[in-house]
Amino acid sequence: MTKNSQKNSKQANQDSVRLDKWLWAARFYKTRAIAKNMIDGGKVFYNGQRSKSSKAVSIGDKIRIRQGFDEREVIVDILADTRRDATFAQTLYTETQDSINTREKTAEARRQGILLSPASDTKPDKKQRRQIRQFKERN
Repeated sequence: MTKNSQKNSKQANQDSVRLDKWLWAARFYKTRAIAKNMIDGGKVFYNGQRSKSSKAVSIGDKIRIRQGFDEREVIVDILADTRRDATFAQTLYTETQDSINTREKTAEARRQGILLSPASDTKPDKKQRRQIRQFKERN
C-alpha cells in the first residue's frame, strides 16, 4: 500500500475530528491557533452550545460560526483533519438556507447604512472639530 492510499483510507475510517482541526481544514480560519482562540472566545457554537476546541465533530452536526459581521450556520458533511484546496474545503459542509438568507439581509442593511451616512472626503479642520465637540457636549 502506498502512503497516499494509506492516508485516504485513514481519512475514510474517521468517526470524528477535533473541532479546531475541522474548522481549519474547512478554511474558516487561517490557522488552528486562530480557530482555537475563536472557539475559546465564544465565536463558535457546536450544536447550539459553546464547546472546547478538542470537541469531537461528527457528520451531521450543526456549527454556528461568527466572523466579523457575518454569522454562518453549517452542517458537517465530510470529516477532514488536513487542509487542502478551497474547492475541497467547500465540500466539507453545507450552509443552511436560513443562514444564507440572514447573511444576505445583513449585508444589504450594511450597504444601505453606508449609503445613508457617507464619509467625508477630508478631515475636519480645527474650527470644525471644535464645533463638533461643542455639539456633542450639548446633547
